Amino acid sequence: MAYSAWVAATAYAVGDVVRATSVQASGLVFRCTVAGISAGTQPNWPTDIGSTVTDNTVTWHAISSVYEELAALAPNAIIELFQLELIAAIHGTSDIYYFHAGTNANVTGNIVWNANQYIRLPIQAEGFDYSSGGSLPRPTLSVANLGGEISALLLQANATTPGNDLGGAKVTRIRTLKKFLDGEATADVHAKFPDEIWYVDRKSAETRDVVQWELASKFDMAGMMLPKRQIIANICQWEYRSTECGYTGSNYWNERNEVVGTLAQDKCGKRLSSCKLRFGETAELPFGSFPGAGLTQ
Repeated sequence: MAYSAWVAATAYAVGDVVRATSVQASGLVFRCTVAGISAGTQPNWPTDIGSTVTDNTVTWHAISSVYEELAALAPNAIIELFQLELIAAIHGTSDIYYFHAGTNANVTGNIVWNANQYIRLPIQAEGFDYSSGGSLPRPTLSVANLGGEISALLLQANATTPGNDLGGAKVTRIRTLKKFLDGEATADVHAKFPDEIWYVDRKSAETRDVVQWELASKFDMAGMMLPKRQIIANICQWEYRSTECGYTGSNYWNERNEVVGTLAQDKCGKRLSSCKLRFGETAELPFGSFPGAGLTQ
């Protein structure tokens, strides 16, 4: 079904279902659980199924836009679409490529979704399933290379960043039902599963016939840390007199915690003792590090 967009200052009854005014990556729509009048501006819609949000006197409950269709006696075919987004600084272009495998619902040509045309290509995408084992999935994306087009794309990227092989390119996996595609009687770009965002981690194979990449989530890429700040016990990581530091006083000390007379001589020693000089021995300190980390072995 096509969902109606949320409207400001409108009466909603329990059971009414609306969508956001723009396409949401979460693929969620929102069912009214407490009747009332909507606000003048739409709320910050939740991104998790089951979450609620208050909209003036209305309460909305987040639900999937497609699960009800999947529960039907004869559900529609699931269509899998892919977007490959390049980065100009790394790959020499910011082009976005749209493609699909055409293996569902006997789709023999290109697909139009959200006004974008997805080219049918011989591709195989697998390994997207999550498990309870603790490790994140690392899917593989294999694309036919019979005409050498993919190799040409790799050469272009490698001319900008040698040995890159499209590493860092963003891959978006979109899944919806055939009945919601553009041109269908029930077309609806808002009805879809949550978008899945992946990044090319490495090229795992390249032959005359096929190029294969291994994908990773943003949390699982080589060289990436979460959180990005390192846990350091004794050295403040904030820039002195920045917003994070917060010190704006007219008392000055140098790196050795010695009193100096001018702002030009004022340098923070980046130690907890330096912070206490400026804010007070017993005050709450904006120290940009983790002193407690030194207590663990």
